[in-house]
Amino acid sequence: MAKEMIAMLLAGGQGSRLYTLTQKLAKPAVPFGGKYRIIDFPLSNCVNSGIDTVGILTQYQPLVLNEYIGNGQPWDLDRLHGGVHVLPPYQQASGSDWYKGTANAIYQNINFIERYDPEYVIILSGDQICKQDYSDFLRFHKEKGAEFSVAVMEVPWEEASRFGLMVADENDKITEFQEKPKEPKSNLASMGIYIFNWDILKKYLIEDENDPESENDFGKNVIPSLLRDKREMYAYHFSGYWKDVGTISSLWEANMEVLDPENSGINLFDDDWRIFSRNSGMTGHRIGENAVLENSMITDGCSIEGEVRHSILFAGVKVEKGAVIEDAVIMGGSTIKEGAQIKHCIIAENVMIEKNAVVGEMPDGNKKGVATVGSNVTIGEGAIVGPDAMVSADVKGGDKA
Repeated sequence: MAKEMIAMLLAGGQGSRLYTLTQKLAKPAVPFGGKYRIIDFPLSNCVNSGIDTVGILTQYQPLVLNEYIGNGQPWDLDRLHGGVHVLPPYQQASGSDWYKGTANAIYQNINFIERYDPEYVIILSGDQICKQDYSDFLRFHKEKGAEFSVAVMEVPWEEASRFGLMVADENDKITEFQEKPKEPKSNLASMGIYIFNWDILKKYLIEDENDPESENDFGKNVIPSLLRDKREMYAYHFSGYWKDVGTISSLWEANMEVLDPENSGINLFDDDWRIFSRNSGMTGHRIGENAVLENSMITDGCSIEGEVRHSILFAGVKVEKGAVIEDAVIMGGSTIKEGAQIKHCIIAENVMIEKNAVVGEMPDGNKKGVATVGSNVTIGEGAIVGPDAMVSADVKGGDKA
């Protein structure tokens, strides 16, 4: 059964600029953001984009990475036809041959790609932090009638000479490629993410392999050959979060940006585009700068901006600023909006407590019961749920229960 598009993920980099972090570890296996490793991002992007066949090309210090990927189950990539495959360089009859460059790595795995007879192949980097919808990229590739497309990002002109740059016309057609030029003609930086028509990619990989002068690299050799032959080449403008974490400072910056999702563009709490990991289905929890947290147990994926005292919060609970929670048990996925007062109660799963609502009351000398709100209930804005109430249906704003 043919696949429309499969992914080939280049994960063999030594990551020498990460120094001590990669002495015993492949760069894509470097931990990130509390719960993840770098490779979780391209793998999760594949799953979220509907790509179910991924070849991971490993080379340098692959043991931790291989063990981490396993059968691909955390990313829903444990498939009978397709799924995730770790592809180290293999010994051929003529002797062992390491991957010599990015193009040679794909060339050595032509037989793997042929098994799935794809129309398109997307080539990804295993050392970037990026949330990207590859299905939108493929739609662009088809609409343009492209044979090769590259994802690009606009970078500041003063930094452009650090990147491989695509010069494109008003129709996004690529007219020139500059590899780290002193005088850039464009600020469209290649992200190192490519979509090829498979027949074109195969032809150029074989030609490149047969050229004894080639360094077998996409940027240095294959893309210039495509330009020389005037192939249909287009630049896809990507506007989301992307960071090449190839240096200590960029890895540190990307981790710090996780703490500021509103401004940085990297939101690990986004349920519509989850980043999957072998370590957990959820992010770590996030405590805002004005939050108060005392003697409580907080579970994965919680986001706390308000006050939480002597309470247990299950996974994925959101507490907005100005909300106060005390002596409460709040089960997974519930949201406590701004100004709500939640005390001496049990809130079940996926409950929405709207602004300024009051649920429960702290006991005084006359012992009060434990207020209880059932799952999937909404307590409206300003509503009051008394200390003995058992609520199993929505309570409208301003009402009492």
